[in-house]
Amino acid sequence: MVKLPLIMQDVKLIPAGPNDIARISELATIIWNQHYPSIISRGQIDYMLSMMYSAQSLAEQFEKKGHIFYLINAGEVNLGFLSVHEEKKEEWFLHKFYIDQAKATKGIGTVAFEQLKQLLNPNKIILTVNRQNYRSVNFYFKLGFKIESVADFDIGNNFVMNDFVMAWEKK
Repeated sequence: MVKLPLIMQDVKLIPAGPNDIARISELATIIWNQHYPSIISRGQIDYMLSMMYSAQSLAEQFEKKGHIFYLINAGEVNLGFLSVHEEKKEEWFLHKFYIDQAKATKGIGTVAFEQLKQLLNPNKIILTVNRQNYRSVNFYFKLGFKIESVADFDIGNNFVMNDFVMAWEKK
């Protein structure tokens, strides 16, 4: 058995609820401002943070859209978060998967994804990722995702998300 570094042994997904909205919003702001300035414009970052991570938007995702959120925790510190939604039986959409960039590349995301698969027991997980987000695209390849299609999504305010649609399937 491979012995994991201490921080990876401590990684756990903690179910999040509406009482965690402020923490999720805070993490999103930190992580997006670390990761996205080299990929999308400052204006688009601010717009998307407001659109997807305001208290009202997050509450709606929890209450009306059926998104299930988890905080990614290690050593009692919240390092990131993810959210999923079951599209149809055993087929999930991974809406969000973010880890503090100061902690990324340490295997935390891989451990978190393995735990997510154990929790969901999915046949398929689908996500969208910016086509210029090479680091994340390569991370998803490492997890076993494949590109299914290319899609552009008009998100308003003259902004477009230029994404890959990627899928992981149980073997």
